[in-house]
Amino acid sequence: MSLDWIYWAISWILLFWHSAWDTIGVPATAVLGTNWSWILAIIFLVVTVRAILFPVFVKQIKSQRAMQALQPKVKALQEKHKGDRETLQKEMMELYREEKANPLMGCLPMFLQIPVFLGLFHVLRRLSPANEGKTLYGWAADQFDSAASAKIFTAPIAGKFGSTADELAALGANGTTVKIMAGVLVLMMITTTYLTSRQMILKTGWAEDPQQRMIQRLMLYGIPASLLISGAIFPIGVIIYWVTNNLVTLAQQQWVLRKFPPPPTANAGKTTKPAAKAKPGLFGRKAVETKPEVKPVPKVAGPKPGAKPVNPKKGRPAKPQS
Repeated sequence: MSLDWIYWAISWILLFWHSAWDTIGVPATAVLGTNWSWILAIIFLVVTVRAILFPVFVKQIKSQRAMQALQPKVKALQEKHKGDRETLQKEMMELYREEKANPLMGCLPMFLQIPVFLGLFHVLRRLSPANEGKTLYGWAADQFDSAASAKIFTAPIAGKFGSTADELAALGANGTTVKIMAGVLVLMMITTTYLTSRQMILKTGWAEDPQQRMIQRLMLYGIPASLLISGAIFPIGVIIYWVTNNLVTLAQQQWVLRKFPPPPTANAGKTTKPAAKAKPGLFGRKAVETKPEVKPVPKVAGPKPGAKPVNPKKGRPAKPQS
């Protein structure tokens, strides 16, 4: 299957935003070693894609809420079919079908963004002054040369951590500068990728369904770990796209989680106040634990001498009068 339509679409959006920033007056020359019109074009490529995918993102949140609401039924099925994995899977698929819940909906926005990522990767990888196909995918020759020489803090956006000496020479770049810039951006990419998954799991909790829990673990640990290796082959422009996308995701998730809060748990109404612990004192010294104040029990005054008892005890014979 040809991906040319994706390359054309990505190129059109990049060129549109680059022209928009030129029209506004963002200088085409480097300021602080950065060609801001091209950096902003990549950033607003993210904004454009996320605006298009926002309805899908809302559906993802609603699907996750539906999955959370089914957790008591899922747990009951797990207890009922403990040890019979095949029957358990059939019963759970039937439950999802009846309730119209899709366990894979949580990954849909990420899957839809993969073609965009691949398209940008392909387009930026072509940026080299020595490339003869400058007018491919709707680019003009001067636009291609401008993008090929675009830099962020003197590191070309087409360079990568693993660039060869020939590739760096074609871009007119310093190898040390490219590695430092790419290394910093890769660390930011890993950190923000982890935080986006952690934010969602902290708000919604770990799933009871083993399949869902496995997907959560993959999103939380597997994908960030894989970026440590694959980040070396990503052009700097692609990493800028990824980091920006993660930052938009963090903000978007925070808004949606407030708009559609997680459903209350079964024990939400039965909260118990934990016992207060002693706080550490100054310089780490252990503070003296204060005991709760015990109110004294009021003493009952006894009868005065010679006074008759108010309530004589029953069953006791009266003394004979002399």
